[in-house]
This record gives sequence, structure tokens and C-alpha cells, in this order.
Amino acid sequence: MDDQNQQGNEQTEQIEKQEEQVKPAKKFIRIKPFTFIMLMCLTILLTAGLTIFALTFGEEKVVEVSPPVEREEFSKLYEAYDELKEKYYVEIDEDAVISGAINGMFDALEDPYSDFMDEMEAEQFNSDLSSSFQGIGAEIQERNGNIVVVSPIKNSPAEKAGILPEDIILTVNGESIQGMSATEAVLLIRGEKGTPVTLTIQRGDSKEPIEMTIIRDDIPIETVYGEMGEDKIAHIQITSFSEQTYNEIVKILEEYEKEGMKSIILDVRQNPGGYLTSAIDIANLFIDEGKPIVQLQSREGGPEVMLAEGGKKYKLPVVVLIDNGSASASEILAGALSESYGAKIVGLTSFGKGTVQTVSYLPDGSNLKYTTGKWLTPNGNWINEKGIKPDVVVEYPDYATLTYIDPETELKVESASAAVNSAERMLSALGYDPGTIDDKFDEATSDAVKEFQAQHELEQTGTIVGDTTYALMDALREKIDKEDPHVLKAIELLTDKSANKQKSASEGQ
Repeated sequence: MDDQNQQGNEQTEQIEKQEEQVKPAKKFIRIKPFTFIMLMCLTILLTAGLTIFALTFGEEKVVEVSPPVEREEFSKLYEAYDELKEKYYVEIDEDAVISGAINGMFDALEDPYSDFMDEMEAEQFNSDLSSSFQGIGAEIQERNGNIVVVSPIKNSPAEKAGILPEDIILTVNGESIQGMSATEAVLLIRGEKGTPVTLTIQRGDSKEPIEMTIIRDDIPIETVYGEMGEDKIAHIQITSFSEQTYNEIVKILEEYEKEGMKSIILDVRQNPGGYLTSAIDIANLFIDEGKPIVQLQSREGGPEVMLAEGGKKYKLPVVVLIDNGSASASEILAGALSESYGAKIVGLTSFGKGTVQTVSYLPDGSNLKYTTGKWLTPNGNWINEKGIKPDVVVEYPDYATLTYIDPETELKVESASAAVNSAERMLSALGYDPGTIDDKFDEATSDAVKEFQAQHELEQTGTIVGDTTYALMDALREKIDKEDPHVLKAIELLTDKSANKQKSASEGQ
């Protein structure tokens, strides 16, 4: 019994000792919970900051700290930029390098219609969409590293100087523009009204480049011109497709309709294009409601067919004139009227631009212009790089493509050059006899020049320079306009069609 009591007392002592061991110290620091939490947060922040400082700026970096890459595909681009910025032998122009990187992406597309435009280039591009701009008035395009003329604008300095579709511009004021984008070339060619710009042109297979100095001028965006004679055949020329083109052509059509218009020659030669919607709206003036005008094919899905809507329709015979300077919206209109209206196409195979572009405006004023899809004719034909082939092929006369003559260069007896050859061919086309047509200016050439000068009330010097040069080229241009083979063929087709229509009506009575 006593042993049991003794064992019980020992157990009680052990329990009491254990309890003493787990009791809290009699002296301790009392901290409020909120204060404790704030101290812990401060400790964590200080520790993290010291660690980052040591790793980044310490003599022996443990690890390289880089900003996180949001998109893995751009990691190489970031690394290349950082490398250049830190180690290139001079300080880099950050804006120029970034613009260059974006340009590189567009160049990699190998699409002449897609382009990045910085603020200055974008401003020039946007001015094209306004009512006028200052320059020489020629639509250009980059093709295979060259700047190629699509077409000159009607009545522009470029047209008056003799620039033609497919001319290659080699230099601007002596500076080579090969390898430039069209936007970069435009910046060099454009300029204030009254200022000169000197272009070096390569034309066709000619081995000798042509140098011409053109005085810049205001280029108004008046896009529709018309005339109608006693035959009541309206000749309507559309030079480009702007926001106002539809309204301009409606005004002319309403005027000619009141005057008894019987048929229409719709002329889109040397028309580089413009707004897609403008071409569709004009096609809608002729094509019956519900018939296709154009098909638009985007990146995904099938083509979207744009159908003619209701409204005023001109149910008259139509002939469309095209040439190698007719591009984009011009080809859309020609294709629509050919396949959905039955219009005849006369002239030369068109340029062949079958894609559609959009423009995205960036916050800093720069632009992204890029291809968003392709367009097909109503029958589903894609004309890209092939063009629209006319129903009736009509070539331009040889004299329509003669080389421009610089008015400041004097051509006289004993002169020998390609310019002399062009001058002799011009004189011959105008009905004068310059003798043997070659590169040599002889007495026969001088006599022909004197005869020309006499008939144009100019001083009879027998030399070609200044006013005589201008008069010679103006006379040739007037001959081309009056004896336009495309227009004459169109009139022939429309006259025959009207005669056949009247004959059928008479037989039916």
C-alpha cells in the first residue's frame, strides 16, 4: 500500500515538473497583433530588396535579372535590341531602330502593297486622300526593288512631261531610289508648288536613260471628266476613285441624260485605282439588282459576294477603255461591267492588282498599310499579276510613247542624240518631213523645224529649244487626243451596236 502511495507521489512530482517545463516564461514582451504583422511585412520587404540589390549590382552576380518576356516569340528581338543599345560603338537612335524593325517585318511579307509609314510618310499618304496635294502627279509602286510608274494623273505635270505607265524612276535629283519603298520615294518626289525635281527614267528596252526636270504644282483631285458630241456618245473619263468620284459621275450622267445620251464610253485608262466602295457604287449605276459586282476573299472562309442594289440604273450600251495603267478599283469596275453587264472592253491588258488593303492608324501618327484579302471578278476570276484582257486589243500608235525632250537642251544642226531621234519622229507624226529619221540633226531636220515654227507663229530658227520644244510636244499630245485609237474603236462598236439595235426594232414592227 505504502509502495503504491510512494509510486503515486513520484508520478505526481514528474507531472508537476513537466508542467513547470511547459509554462511560459515569467518575463516576456507583449506586442499587439497589428504591430506584429506590420513588422513582419517590413522585414520581408527589406530582405527582398537587399537580395535583389546584391544579385544585380554585387561584384559577383549570382544570376542575370531580366524583365519578363510577355510573348516568347519576341525574345530574340528584345535581346538584339538590348545588345545594340548596350554595346554598339555609338549610341543608337532608338526610334530609328524600332521603325527599322517594323519595316523589316513588312519587307519580309514581300508584298509591294503593304508598308509601314512613320509620322512624316503617313502625313504624305493621308494628303493623297484630300482634295489636292503638291507634287508632279504620278502614281508609283515598288516592284522588284524598282520604283515603277503605275500611271500619271490627268493634266498633271507628270503627264505633260511625258511620263508613261511602266516607266522606272532610277534617281530623284541625282539620288538613287532603287531599293526604296514607294512611300520613301514619294517623300523625295513631292515638294512645294513651283519647285523643280529632276528624274532619271528608264523606259522599256531603251539603253539610254531619260532625264527630265518637272516643275511641281498643285494636283487637284478632280476625278471625272466628260464630253459628248452630236453623236450623243458620252465619253466619261475617271482618273482615280476618291470619296467624291461617285457624286461627280452621277452629276455628269444626269446632265448627259437630259441632253439625250445614247451610249457611254467609260474610260479608266491610266487610272491607278482608289477606294473600293467608289468602284462598287459606280458599277451599281449599271448592273441589275441582285447581280454580282465583285467577290472579296479574306484570310478565312469563302468569298463574300457584293451584289448590286436597287436604285437608278443607266440601261445603255457601254464600252470600257483600259490599258496597262488601269489598276485596282479600275479593274474591279471593268470586270464587273464586263461579266455582269455585258460591256465590251477595249484597249490593252490592265495592270493586274487583285488585292485589297486597309490602313491602321497608330497613336504616334504612323500608319500600317497592309493587304487584308484579295478580290475576284463576278465570275470568280483572280486577275492579280495577270490583268484583265480586253475583248478588242488596240495598241497605241508608236508616237504616243516617244521619249520626252528636255526644253532646256538645244537641238540644232550637227547635234546627235536620242533626243534628236525623238524630235524627228514627232515631226514626222505631225506631217513634217525631217529627212532620214536617225540620231543626227541635219539640214532636212532644220527645214522641218522651221516649217513647224512658221505654222505655230514661233521664231524660225531651225533649232529645237524652249518654246519650240513645248509647242512640239503639245502638238503631238493634241494629235494623240484627237486621233485616240481606243476611243475611235469604242465609237465604232457603239455605233454598230446602236445600228443593229435599231435594225432589230424595225424588223420586229
